[in-house]
Amino acid sequence: MAKIYEDLSSLHRRIKLVQWVVIVLVILVAMFIWKMQVLDYNYFWQKAENNRLREIKLTPQRGLIVDREGKILAKNRASFKLSYIRENVKDRKQSLTRVAQLLSLDKQQLINRLEKYNSLPAFMPIVIKDDLTMEEVAKIESHQIEFPELRLEMEPLRDYPYGSFASHVLGYLQEISLDELRSPEFSGYDVGDMIGKTGIEYQYERDLVGRKGLIIEVVDSLGRKTGEVVQRSPTPGNKVFLTLDFDLQAKAEELLQGREGAIVVLDARNGEILALASYPNFDLNKFIHRFSPQEWTSLIQDQSHPLENRAIRGLYSPGSIFKLVMALAGLDSGRITTRKTFLCTGTTLIYGHPFSCWYEPGHGVVNLISAIQHSCNIYFYNVGRLLGIQTIADYARRCGLGHLTGIDLPGEKAGLVPDPEWKKKNRHEPWYPGETISVAIGQGPLLVTPLQVACLTSLIARRGRKTAPHLLLQVEKRGGVIEKPNSLASLNNDLVSAEEIFEKIITGMWRSVNAGGTGQGARLDGYDICGKTGSTQVISRSTADKLGGQIKTHSWFTGFASRDKPRIVVTVIVEHGGMGGQTAAPIARELFELYRRKYD
Repeated sequence: MAKIYEDLSSLHRRIKLVQWVVIVLVILVAMFIWKMQVLDYNYFWQKAENNRLREIKLTPQRGLIVDREGKILAKNRASFKLSYIRENVKDRKQSLTRVAQLLSLDKQQLINRLEKYNSLPAFMPIVIKDDLTMEEVAKIESHQIEFPELRLEMEPLRDYPYGSFASHVLGYLQEISLDELRSPEFSGYDVGDMIGKTGIEYQYERDLVGRKGLIIEVVDSLGRKTGEVVQRSPTPGNKVFLTLDFDLQAKAEELLQGREGAIVVLDARNGEILALASYPNFDLNKFIHRFSPQEWTSLIQDQSHPLENRAIRGLYSPGSIFKLVMALAGLDSGRITTRKTFLCTGTTLIYGHPFSCWYEPGHGVVNLISAIQHSCNIYFYNVGRLLGIQTIADYARRCGLGHLTGIDLPGEKAGLVPDPEWKKKNRHEPWYPGETISVAIGQGPLLVTPLQVACLTSLIARRGRKTAPHLLLQVEKRGGVIEKPNSLASLNNDLVSAEEIFEKIITGMWRSVNAGGTGQGARLDGYDICGKTGSTQVISRSTADKLGGQIKTHSWFTGFASRDKPRIVVTVIVEHGGMGGQTAAPIARELFELYRRKYD
């Protein structure tokens, strides 16, 4: 009996224990449910909502870029892109194998592409292929149920109807980088967005980009779309009008084909750039895709540097073009007059060293005007000796050299105007008098861009009044609202010099073209063109003699028309083109002729 009692007592205790365990478990479950439903309600509601609704941003049409007459230079075309959503994948390895097989993609490249964005949330779509063919689109749509991790979307793709036309002006697009995505400057941009990287596409990105649209998709637990609600349509970007003249730009590029160099054509009255060509150029349509490593590598490794905008970034010795600055400095400082003459016998001794003229027989007795006309080195050697390097450098800078012009393009270079302070700081050496003589004819460490030379020419044509070179004509916003550039400030203040000083220099430039001077290759009957040639020595004279002499020099010409009513400035440089009068001047002539035919 006692044994039975003990067994019942033990059983009773066990039942009580189980009851308490059950009670505690029920309390814990109840507390957990209460926590989820009350304390964590917002969190789980948002999570459930996110699993049910998916946000899709719609890419807007990028704004058109057109020339001054409305001719379309950059537009858009319809295309499809394919994105991969990592959140919808259970077995990524298997998924990537199947996706690569479906689209004939390189699996490792696909893996590398996704790993690049590992730091971003898994729900963010990563573009894995763009500009799909209709065959690829059909294949994806027929397998959509099998691949919930894939999202097929339409997107406007940039299209350049003339390929390489004005490539350095228009610039190209590239996919936004992770660093850019993290920058406040690119707030509102998303993974996979294409943005302007160079040229006008970069400079006026905010005008061109437009505003994204938004779609809220309803999806099931597997991430498959079951419906959608359109929230906001995308707004196209603004239409950007450039100052470029299509015909002049096309002609400039045609004249540079097969050469390396640059051409700048600008309106002397207001600084509007009518043509800005750099050659070799490149096909802009090779940059419309996110995946073009081979084309990119090929362009980067090309020894002729087709991506370099020589018009604003090419640094060249100005050669005899710089004699225009020397003439201005000499007259304005009072160190010379037009009556001042020097004897040119083809060579001269200065500071005990021989310096040669390009014309070996010599020009005889020359004054300022004939020195400009025939580009006499001996004359300007002597002017350089009279002025000294500091005065030369000061006037060069006042003429805009050594400074950015302020053109509305990224990446412009300022060039270099050397002086004793620069040499001491950069080469840790004193300035030698003989270096001044070299600078006096545009040689030595003096460096300019073709655009700076065009601005210098405009300054002379306008008798000391400056204009800022620019490419933006106007922006057409939604509803046809036209926005003009706010203000286009001068490079610096106008060059305050007597107008008669400029008239004397212009007389020499006119004679250079129209009276048997070095610029006669630019002569055009019935059109008062004023100009100056230059031939820049890029290797030593002794080496040049061994390799073929003048063939290794760069060929310059810069000029304006007409003499009394300047409207157009043309600047040409042809790398290794020989004498400026033989190569660059005839090129300029064709552009003057086209301009006169079209506008005069």
